[in-house]
Amino acid sequence: MKSLLSSIVLWSLFLVGLSATVASGAVLDGTQKDVATYGGIALSLVAGSRIAKKDPIKSFLSSRPVLWFLFLFNGVVAVAAGFALDGVQGITAAAGMGLVSLGAGFGLLQSRGTRNRGTQALETQGRGTPTPA
Repeated sequence: MKSLLSSIVLWSLFLVGLSATVASGAVLDGTQKDVATYGGIALSLVAGSRIAKKDPIKSFLSSRPVLWFLFLFNGVVAVAAGFALDGVQGITAAAGMGLVSLGAGFGLLQSRGTRNRGTQALETQGRGTPTPA
């Protein structure tokens, strides 16, 4: 029950943060708009990172097909944003998407290293296929 309640609260905070980020321009002006936008970004990032650490989402995000999709899609979007958008907006979008792509790429490399170490451990224990010397 406690886990369900914490999940509902986290998802609610995440959605409130996204809504504040996207919709603050339609309701507010000037400094209030900026505060609501940046506050919404911070709230959604914190809540989203907490959600990503929970088990069903964590195992989904660390699967190889999802990591490949994130790596390739965000890499293409980063390159396209660099060409399609001008000035600071293009640089910021390209950098943000590039960081997500790099994170997924490092996740792929890390999972590959973990898989290789597991295979070597099985071979050392005599359970795997023997390797030629």
